[in-house]
Amino acid sequence: MAKTAAVALQVGLSADGRLPLPWLGEPLGASRALDGAHALLIHGPAGAGHLEFGLLLAQATLCESTAPQRPCGRCASCHLVATRVHPDLLLVLPDALRLSLGWVDDEDSKLNKADAKPSRGIRVEQVRQAIAWSQQTSGRGRGKVLLLHPADALNATAANALLKTLEEPPGALRLLLTSADPERLLPTVRSRCQRLPLVLPATATAEDWLREQGLAEPKAVLALAGGSPLEARAWAQEGIDAAWLNALPRRVAAGDPTPLIGRPISRVLDLLLKLSHDAQVQLAGGAARYFAAVTWPGQADATALRHWQQALLRAARHDEHPWSAGLLIENLVTQATAVWPQQGARGAPRGGASLHSGR
Repeated sequence: MAKTAAVALQVGLSADGRLPLPWLGEPLGASRALDGAHALLIHGPAGAGHLEFGLLLAQATLCESTAPQRPCGRCASCHLVATRVHPDLLLVLPDALRLSLGWVDDEDSKLNKADAKPSRGIRVEQVRQAIAWSQQTSGRGRGKVLLLHPADALNATAANALLKTLEEPPGALRLLLTSADPERLLPTVRSRCQRLPLVLPATATAEDWLREQGLAEPKAVLALAGGSPLEARAWAQEGIDAAWLNALPRRVAAGDPTPLIGRPISRVLDLLLKLSHDAQVQLAGGAARYFAAVTWPGQADATALRHWQQALLRAARHDEHPWSAGLLIENLVTQATAVWPQQGARGAPRGGASLHSGR
């Protein structure tokens, strides 16, 4: 595994015994009942910490401590996992994810090119290389761990190439697969794995952790993230906070794209789809889920809302298209003025610069 200076997450248990994420302690304890399983499917809602837990479990599997509770975080093997240079751990990720984490070798010339488009899927070549690696002798003698994250990124060809190794792993190989949606995996892959569920932490736990990460008012951002503290932290790092979220519906209803300009299309669509979802729920008499604490611009027009949602979904299906981002965002926000016609008629409220300043 490549060692790089930039690591976007804590890998494994630290030497002082701290978990990478506090809510992973319970599933780690549950995993001890599955110590004999050669293939585990780690599954749960998106944002629960699949990669962090997979690395923690790999560290526990390779830990050289004689203590009953592993990983210890202090032995040589734990240190090698934490620095991502353990010879008996292979992590298979989509190229796009490796690039976003900064886990790229100098040898990855293709990924280091500015004009290269890294794959979002796990390629069959990666799986074949991993199988060849698994057949080599263990470097430290405690077996080997192959972690595929996320297994949802395996296409049919790559998944089929993995089946024989899943059924008959060579030597003392342990395979760890992560998934936010196990039903997307081939049944033949699921049937060869024992399952280990992850869950999102309780709201209080998530909010406490986010405060430790520097979020003064985590409640609104955590709601936007659907209860995932990892996703909430990502939103906060993009300059989104409670005040920004509170003002966004009125800005959009008034046709003001300012707070969204300059953000990735995928993130803008995520925000607008969540906004339209909550508007639809409120029309049906329910409570908003993602924008629960915001000041809404009034009741939405049902027909216009339906048309706007359809436009958003069409754009979301092609979010990798080389759009003119600014024009697309302005167009989608302009369509929203028909959803809240009274707010749109009044025009955008003053003070828009404060919303934009968080970027």
